Amino acid sequence: MNAPDVFFLPDIQASADSRQLAIHQVGVRGLRYPLAVLDASGRVQHTVACLSMSVALPPEVKGTHMSRFVELIEGQRAPLDLARLRRLFDDMLLRLDAEAGEIELVFPYFIRKTAPVSGVESLLDYDVRLRVGRAEGQAVIQTLEVVAPVTSLCPCSKEISEYGAHNQRSQITISAELRGEMSPEELVCLAEEEASCELFGLLKRPDEKWVTERAYDNPKFVEDLVRDIALRLLGEPRIARWKVSSENFESIHNHSAYAEITGENRLGDE
Repeated sequence: MNAPDVFFLPDIQASADSRQLAIHQVGVRGLRYPLAVLDASGRVQHTVACLSMSVALPPEVKGTHMSRFVELIEGQRAPLDLARLRRLFDDMLLRLDAEAGEIELVFPYFIRKTAPVSGVESLLDYDVRLRVGRAEGQAVIQTLEVVAPVTSLCPCSKEISEYGAHNQRSQITISAELRGEMSPEELVCLAEEEASCELFGLLKRPDEKWVTERAYDNPKFVEDLVRDIALRLLGEPRIARWKVSSENFESIHNHSAYAEITGENRLGDE
C-alpha cells in the first residue's frame, strides 16, 4: 500500500467553524527553551526561558497552527533584546495571519556584581519577564519586569533599640510598560539604589562590615521602598505605565510585609 501524499493531507485547523465565537488568546504555554539575550553592554548571555506565545483567532476559523509557534523560536538565532523580540512578535502575527497576540518570556538573568570593599566579583541572579503584545485595533505594548532581591532594615527597630535593628531580605518587583529602550540592569539598579542595601553573591569580611553598616545607616519601611522607587519611576520618560511592589520577608514574624503602587507617566499634554 502506498503512503499517502503529504501534500494532500487535509488541514482541519484551517477549516471553517460555525459557532461564531472569537478566541482572544490561543497558543502555547510553558515552552522551556535555551535562549541568548543581550545585556546592557551588548554582551551575549545564555539562559533558559519559559515562553508563552498566543494569537487571537477569528470566529470563523476552527484552530491555529500550534507548530508554527515552535518553528518561530527554532528559527530565532540572534540574541534577543526588546527590539528583536518586537520583530519576532511581528513575524508571529504574519506567520499565523493574526491581528493580535502576545509573546512572554520569563528567565533568570545574571548581573556581575563587585563587592564594595574587597572588589571581588560574583554573579547575582534576577528574574526577568519580557512581554510584547497587541490587542486587536490597539498599539503594540512592550513590558519589562524585574524582580530584585535587596536588604531592608526596620526604622522603628533601629529607633527603639539600644543596639542593633532587625532587617530582612526584600523582593522588589518593578513592571514597566515602555515607550523607549530600557535594559533590565537599569530597573535593577533603580531598585537597589533605593533599598537599605543591595545584595551580592560573594562578600569578604570587610564587605560584610560595609553592607551591615550601610543598611543600618539607611533604614527603610516597606512603604518607604515603594514610595522612593515610585518617585524615580515618575521621572522616567521612557516608561508609560508602571507598578512597583515590595515583599519584605520579616525576620521577627512568620509573615511578610507588602506594599504596592501603580502609576502612569504622561508626556506633554497627553
